Amino acid sequence: MEDTDAERNRPELVEGILDSLRWLGLDWDEGPIFQSARTALYAAAVEKLLASGAAYYCDCPPEKYAGGDAAEPDDAAAAPQGAPRRVVRCACRDRAVPASAAATSAVRFRVPHAQTTQFDDAVFGPREISNDEIEDFVLLRSPRAGQSQGLPTYQLCAVVDDAEMRITHVIRGADHLSNTPKQVLLYRALAAPVPIFAHVPLILGPDRTRLSKRHGATSVGSYRDEGFLAEAFDNFLALLGWSPGDDSEFLRIPDLRGKFSLAGVSRTNAVFDRPKLEWFNQQYLQKLPIAELLPLVEAELRRADIWQEAWAAGEGRDWFARTVDLLRPRTRLLPNFSNWGRAFFSDTFDYDPAACAKFWKDARIPSLLERLAGALAALPEWNHDSCDAALRKLCEAEGVKAGLLINATRVSIVGQAVAPPLFETMVVLGQPRVVDRLRKSLPAATAAAASGSPAA
Repeated sequence: MEDTDAERNRPELVEGILDSLRWLGLDWDEGPIFQSARTALYAAAVEKLLASGAAYYCDCPPEKYAGGDAAEPDDAAAAPQGAPRRVVRCACRDRAVPASAAATSAVRFRVPHAQTTQFDDAVFGPREISNDEIEDFVLLRSPRAGQSQGLPTYQLCAVVDDAEMRITHVIRGADHLSNTPKQVLLYRALAAPVPIFAHVPLILGPDRTRLSKRHGATSVGSYRDEGFLAEAFDNFLALLGWSPGDDSEFLRIPDLRGKFSLAGVSRTNAVFDRPKLEWFNQQYLQKLPIAELLPLVEAELRRADIWQEAWAAGEGRDWFARTVDLLRPRTRLLPNFSNWGRAFFSDTFDYDPAACAKFWKDARIPSLLERLAGALAALPEWNHDSCDAALRKLCEAEGVKAGLLINATRVSIVGQAVAPPLFETMVVLGQPRVVDRLRKSLPAATAAAASGSPAA
């Protein structure tokens, strides 16, 4: 955790990062490790660099180095047009520095003159940068009031951490490519092995600008709260800028582990496509083994306060599994089970006004619903075929099309026009609940019929 700047570091942001990684299933082998607890390592590295002549004290004001002074990875761009030309070398590197300099000065890296810095990138290939383009970058900032030593910079911390932790691969965003030559120079000056670098493409918004608040959710946790499945989110992210080498899209974590290689990473920036993410989530809701999906739906129903402990085991669990399996082909996000599918898990639900106006407007509907309730209550067996036969027999006797009563009944028992097939829904809800809901809907259906058009 890069938390050396106390003014910018907030514990809740740290926990947010760790919580997001846990949710995504991206576990770590050691840590978390905080840079703020490793300042002695960074100080020792600076002393080594000063002793070897690879670093020097500098008391120049930061504004002298427009665009290049200790730039963090996100703002390492060149100075805007009209700004002072960036200073690459500093006169401080060639002058004698008093012993007291450490108390007031920054420490800069002494970039070698008239050379090039080379490294191989696993995505972008061989890279060569003239050292004349690399400024003498800051390793330690000037101490602030009350500080005995200035804060270490990103460049220093990253390299010292990698060397001490024996990091073999550094995989990061392509916006870090400009930092890599500086870090390669640091590895070599510290006599540390240079890791393999792989710079992966950035993720852009639909307008092909960098993702920001205007593009929607601003954190991984926001997608979790919306009801996305962690594995679906992993699958979606993995395919942004990487290809498994074939047309595979639905790739579970073991598949991704088996297929991933840096050779499949693109050099082209990827676009964050929200509809595509929702498609992935829908695929997972439909294709996951039901045993894996049930705990996720249970957590959602608990959040909505409509979970019943009777569904945790035995016959109740069997009913819960059948109901989730019936609903999931029509769900895109986990909250669909508690809002769109609420009537399957709770007897407290609302009638959709649009559905009522459309399917209860016929003046015959209240009488048909009442007679259907009686016919269903009298059934000795409760199954798909018996419910189907009872409804169609009533429609035939009354001379109405079955579709008229099917749609009206669906609104009565689940409150809306869109739901799984009616007779499968009726079987899952059970005979007592269906009959009771039909009878309870009569006042609302009567009111809707009274305000609707007359029967044809």
